[in-house]
Amino acid sequence: MTPSPDSGSRSPPTTPEALAQAETLCQQRGARLTQLRRRVLEIIWNSPTPIGAYAILEVLRGDGRAGAPPTVYRALDFLLEEGLIHRLASLNVFTGCRRPGHEHGGQFLICRDCGQVEELDSPAVENLLRAEAKIRDFEMRAQMVEVLGRCPHCQRGSPAHVG
Repeated sequence: MTPSPDSGSRSPPTTPEALAQAETLCQQRGARLTQLRRRVLEIIWNSPTPIGAYAILEVLRGDGRAGAPPTVYRALDFLLEEGLIHRLASLNVFTGCRRPGHEHGGQFLICRDCGQVEELDSPAVENLLRAEAKIRDFEMRAQMVEVLGRCPHCQRGSPAHVG
């Protein structure tokens, strides 16, 4: 199968671009991107690999903010609901969404060695999953595919890279 135009051909946005896009999307939707939610999103985008809730909490505490896990989880829930981030269930971590303004499923290539994640967003994969679900009379509401393996850098034995 040939990669689709949306399957990673675009460079991921920079942190400032991602934050500006999140701000715009939230305004358009009438959602409130509070200072804390924005900071959590910034932490996720600044992380070289997907990051867990407790690591986010540690960064917030390093900022001098008092906080507890429920505070971080509420911010993460908001960011997930707005489609600004993805949760990778196999690792229980969060990563920024490359295309938050577009409704899409998610397919991810996850390097088990260095932790790098590539978001594919392949319509071909999503269509195939929908077709298979339909054959089985299964009502598909969302899809998330996590493929675990080794990135090209780790296959070559190169030092871990920062995306």
